Amino acid sequence: MFARSIFSSYYRLLTGASLAFAVFALAGCNEKAAEAPAPGRPVLVATVKYAAETPERSFVGTIRPRIETDMGFRVPGKVARRLVEVGQTVDVGQPLATLDEVDLKLQAEQAEAEFRAATGVLAQASASEQRAKDLRAKGWTTDAQMDQSRAAADEARARYNRAERQVELTKNSLSYATLLADSRGVVTATLIDPGQVVASGQTAIRVARFAEKEAVVAIPETLVGRAKSGTASVTLWSDADKKYTAKLREIAPSADPATRTYLAKFSLPEADDKVSLGMTATLTLADAATERVAKLPLSALFSQGSNPSLYIVDDAGAVKLQPVVVKSYESNSVVIAGGVNDGAKVVALGVQKLDPAQKVRVVSSLSF
Repeated sequence: MFARSIFSSYYRLLTGASLAFAVFALAGCNEKAAEAPAPGRPVLVATVKYAAETPERSFVGTIRPRIETDMGFRVPGKVARRLVEVGQTVDVGQPLATLDEVDLKLQAEQAEAEFRAATGVLAQASASEQRAKDLRAKGWTTDAQMDQSRAAADEARARYNRAERQVELTKNSLSYATLLADSRGVVTATLIDPGQVVASGQTAIRVARFAEKEAVVAIPETLVGRAKSGTASVTLWSDADKKYTAKLREIAPSADPATRTYLAKFSLPEADDKVSLGMTATLTLADAATERVAKLPLSALFSQGSNPSLYIVDDAGAVKLQPVVVKSYESNSVVIAGGVNDGAKVVALGVQKLDPAQKVRVVSSLSF
């Protein structure tokens, strides 16, 4: 009985202490809650992103040489050797192919023989002409004989000149038996093989010059004007980080009957060794006169009888009302042309109930 009384007294003491501790704990929590600042007003924000009012257009093209030459022999003959292959780089004056020179050498020897004969005939005719002049001066010959000697000398001189020119032509023809590269470039096609008989001027080797490269693309008829007046740039599929300036060099006067597009060639004055022939490239056309604008939700615009404004949110949660220049209105959005910086965060909803002195808390961002 005594033990039960002691236990009851101990239980009442423990219960009282627990209640006192709970009261003190609740009082401390209330003090901390009173000291903690009130949470900011939750808001949705949109990021200002300026871009060209007229969007850029991109087209897939191919890197081609500006000048690609079809080279051929200037004389007919039988191909003796082909000295290059497709993809090989050639320099100025490098032999590309040769013809069989047997017939050409015979023609050269024949021309030399004709020249020697003409030289002898000219010497004889000149001597006869001189003798006729001397005799005519002494009165020992007639005018007819003098005219005959003069005509024979003139014919001999003409024959000599003709033979001299023939020798030069045959020497040139013999030199034409070797096809030489006239510029530095790369071989893109070989259209002859040893043993083949070719005609004069027939395409034998195709060489693309390294002097200048260009991007060839097909432009739709709706963008022909932008291609002529706008700005263009080229990026390679192999290196999308590097951008090259492009300038329109040539555009087809008529559209392709099947695709209804115009073939355009853009020169690449800044092209380096990374730009190889045949590479795939992306040509981007932009309107040079277009204005940079940003599109935002229409609910972000604040206007109460004053200039249209936006609430800008900083990193600390403070808001600031900033006037903007409105370019146009759309059904659910507004297009601005300035007033806020690119990348700024603006309140997208509930701007009419927002107090500039009130802190806000960003809960989500809208993509617009």
